Amino acid sequence: MSLTGQVHSIETCGTVDGPGIRFIIFLQGCLMRCKYCHNRDTWDTETGKIMSVDELMTELLQYRNFMEASGGGVTVSGGEAMLQPEFVKAIFTACKQEGIHTCLDTNGFVRRLDDTVKDVLDVADLVLLDIKQMDNKKHIDLTHVSNKYTLDFAKYLAEQNQPVYLRYVVVPGYTDCEEDVHALGKFIEPMKNIEKIEMLPYHELGKHKWTAMGEIYPLDGVSPPSHDTMETIKNILLQYHNNVIY
Repeated sequence: MSLTGQVHSIETCGTVDGPGIRFIIFLQGCLMRCKYCHNRDTWDTETGKIMSVDELMTELLQYRNFMEASGGGVTVSGGEAMLQPEFVKAIFTACKQEGIHTCLDTNGFVRRLDDTVKDVLDVADLVLLDIKQMDNKKHIDLTHVSNKYTLDFAKYLAEQNQPVYLRYVVVPGYTDCEEDVHALGKFIEPMKNIEKIEMLPYHELGKHKWTAMGEIYPLDGVSPPSHDTMETIKNILLQYHNNVIY
């Protein structure tokens, strides 16, 4: 019997979580409490569907032709994938044996950079890393946790020259301060492993999940950023990295 883990859901033909067409495995559980989270139902670490690596491989291999034709592969996301590192490692190892590109989507909240974490990165071809906010007080307000672990994780990825797509969600009133964006640019400027920066405009598409769970959506009334705001932030980041998209 192969290793099992807690799976929240699966997307068979994703196009925004890594290159090409991707089979995306959303794992259950997350320790961040982002006010704009669009997967609020993934937070609970005690729920999710128990699935084995063999079951996942049987399903994902049905989409091999789509992945290969588009330069895609498999992405493990969440929730937070690195709460189940042994499971992620086993999935990626099986994928590598099949010649399938692997991508880890993470918020970087990794409290110990131990061998288990390093083993996952050894079989990950690409990391999608979210940096929520460079100012630690603002980060705690936005996510309820410090940014220390995420920034340390980013530094480790740079030391290992691990290919990274950096993601930055632009939330009006929370992450659109120009000073904070400059701080992010200065932080990543020396990192040669970051292939591109993906700016993601805030949206309310996950609000209904909060409502369905009987909770108040923390950012009710906050509108998506304007085109001008996105352009301003993009132009700041272009001062530090030559590949910024949204």
